[in-house]
Amino acid sequence: MSEDDRTRAMRSPGDGRPLPPRGGDGLRSGGAPAHQVPYAGQPGAPTHKLPAPPPSDPPRAGSRVYGRERSGNRPMRPLRSRDREPDSTAPRSPRRRLSGKTVLKILAGLLVVLLVAAVGLFFWIDSRITGIEGVLDDYEGRPADTPGTNWLLVGSDSRKGLTAAQRRKLATGRAVGQRTDSMMLLHIPDTGDKPSLVSLPRDSAVSIPGKGRDKLNASYNGGPKLLVRTVETVTGVHIDHYMEIGFAGFVNIVDAIGGVEINVRAAVDDPKAGLKLKKGTQVLNGSQALGYVRTRKGGALPDFERTKRQRQFLGAVVKKAASPGVLINPFQSIPLAMSATDAVAVDDGTGAFDLLSLGLAMGDSPVTTVVPFGGTERLANGGEAIKWDRTKALALFGALKEDKPIPKDILDN
Repeated sequence: MSEDDRTRAMRSPGDGRPLPPRGGDGLRSGGAPAHQVPYAGQPGAPTHKLPAPPPSDPPRAGSRVYGRERSGNRPMRPLRSRDREPDSTAPRSPRRRLSGKTVLKILAGLLVVLLVAAVGLFFWIDSRITGIEGVLDDYEGRPADTPGTNWLLVGSDSRKGLTAAQRRKLATGRAVGQRTDSMMLLHIPDTGDKPSLVSLPRDSAVSIPGKGRDKLNASYNGGPKLLVRTVETVTGVHIDHYMEIGFAGFVNIVDAIGGVEINVRAAVDDPKAGLKLKKGTQVLNGSQALGYVRTRKGGALPDFERTKRQRQFLGAVVKKAASPGVLINPFQSIPLAMSATDAVAVDDGTGAFDLLSLGLAMGDSPVTTVVPFGGTERLANGGEAIKWDRTKALALFGALKEDKPIPKDILDN
């Protein structure tokens, strides 16, 4: 084999470089045809035409995606940054934190909303209060105003607002009209000392202006105005505010705050009051509470024990009603406000601010006692009433008039 032949064998066809000359050939390039094809018009050119290739569809931009044929005619586009999953390793922009000034603005806005709501609620409550006209009108010989603030709190046995079924359930009886079921004198001192809560037994023998000697309860037959005048006459204490509540209102208030916890010192079974309780601390609902403060069962002196239960219960109710858990809970505070304003009646000079002062005083765990008494007194109508211990009673009411603490020996008594 000649050297040219060896070179041709080692050359790759189509590399574009000229091949070595071969006898009778000119220069040829790699990939050239083995012989020249005559062009049209040249000798030896074919006289027939080759058929044209059939028309074909436009080229389709097909491709494969993850080994499967991709549908559609549109070409694939490169992934953009939003189409890609976030790279957990890529640095993230820091979160935007609220500035101190923004936080202060938010807190100030919330405070304004709360203040507006509180003011609105205050005026709404004030507009719902029922006033009794003329109950604290002046009269000849009325005791002069004394230091501190004095409230006469009256629980009446009025059945107003109770249906026949409710009367049977609460065992209130069918009595018409109303009488006082409990009376208490609350003194709020100006000195900052603890308030004093004094029970006035309703069967106490007193002198009723224009009526003679009778039980204190009988003065209520002449209405709240005569009751206030009687209490001021026998105690010498000037009454600044008057408030009363009936059976129906009492039950509604207790139920509105979800019941009240009471330590029952002795088991009670009193069908007349519709009450049966075990000894010990327990939560009483509205109907149980009403029976608890009305029952005359228990103790050597039933009326004395009754006044103790009334003071115990009143303090527990007001303390829970004024607790943050009730006040900030609209599902309890609003029903409580509605029940309280529907239930109580006050003198026409008492407003929502005065009731707030009353609630704060009762929530301050006042010193509690009852008017000292000893023995009984036969009345002209044949009835028997409780006779006060004159000396100790005068010392008790004298301390209230002078805005001083009640003497310890009276409290011990």
